[in-house]
Amino acid sequence: MRQTLVAGNWKLNGSKESIQTLVKGIADGMSGVGGKAVAVCPPYVYIPMVADLVEGANIGLGAQDVADQESGAFTGEVSAAMLKDVGCQYVIVGHSERRSIYGEKDEDTAAKYVAGQKEGLIPILCVGELLEEREAGDTENVVARQLDAVINLAGVESLADAVIAYEPVWAIGTGKTASPEQAQEVHAFIRGKIAALNEDVAEKVQILYGGSVNGSNAAELFAMEDIDGGLIGGASLTSEAFLAICTA
Repeated sequence: MRQTLVAGNWKLNGSKESIQTLVKGIADGMSGVGGKAVAVCPPYVYIPMVADLVEGANIGLGAQDVADQESGAFTGEVSAAMLKDVGCQYVIVGHSERRSIYGEKDEDTAAKYVAGQKEGLIPILCVGELLEEREAGDTENVVARQLDAVINLAGVESLADAVIAYEPVWAIGTGKTASPEQAQEVHAFIRGKIAALNEDVAEKVQILYGGSVNGSNAAELFAMEDIDGGLIGGASLTSEAFLAICTA
């Protein structure tokens, strides 16, 4: 039985004051979140502070990105070892904003995935299609290509120690959400693709949905057979909205 995971991606948001309020609110509300794992992914500069705030609160900690290098002359980069050193358990790789805004290719995402796993971090591997790709009927081809980049580099067995997040790009921050049936169709495709290579890994791996999830639609989405939780953006920035999803 796969445990549900709800992870908040705070993106480029927050201040010391607002984050203290947010984490306290989540921690105080955790008693109502039975049977679910919960994690938050703050901007780099706030990770040490959040690590202190979540200590003892049963809230996981992740980063939003990671370097594909271990150390050296890479100005502005943060390594997996550094993230591990300040208390991270998770790291998001391949988010659509990294792919679309910063031009990261599938191979870049795969290298970051490997770098994170090497240091014992759990990668949250994001995959998903653009609106024009969905309209062209290419959703499965795009998702398969993104998965293959990781599988070819790290092996399908590595996914047993990872999380996959399906995030249709057209539903991120737009207010549009894939219907539960649309999301389940892609989640089932992902699990089936992995199962063709390793059934045990396919059964174990958590596959999250990301794309304008909120307290109103979370329960219906999470009820789908192959949806194991959510990667939450905007709704993770207030404790009330985030906890509504966690308890849905």
